Amino acid sequence: MSAEVLLFVLAALLVAIGLAGTVLPALPGAPLVFAGLLLAAWADGFAHVGARTLAVLAALAVASLGVDVAATALGARRAGASPRALAGAALGTLVGLFFGIPGLLLGPFLGAALGEWTARRELGRAGRVGLATWLGLLLGSAARLALAFTMVGIFVAVWWL
Repeated sequence: MSAEVLLFVLAALLVAIGLAGTVLPALPGAPLVFAGLLLAAWADGFAHVGARTLAVLAALAVASLGVDVAATALGARRAGASPRALAGAALGTLVGLFFGIPGLLLGPFLGAALGEWTARRELGRAGRVGLATWLGLLLGSAARLALAFTMVGIFVAVWWL
């Protein structure tokens, strides 16, 4: 197998892991997608995809990181979450990783709700904050996934046009 083929295989692997990382909090999704696309462009000698396209892809990767932070904060802020609720959501996400998909879905909600409950001792409010934080995380994940697929789509379109 030639070195060029190995580079393309590695690039495809980085993109695939990056796409998974857009919904799994432990992996830096968009940066991995960008790294894979950059590697593929480099392996081709930048014959198909040049600096302008790579700059757009880099901007989308950076935007993806901003969307993640903004969506979670917006969901929590709209519900009036305390700093403990935000910390609880982050901790719940990390703990949830060890419990697969159910943990990833429930961890942020439970962490935010528990954090809010310890801050204010109001169960109804804790539930609302947990739900709002969870919805922010969910919308952020959807936006990150959309941006990652947009990056891949732009790359493919420029490569073939």
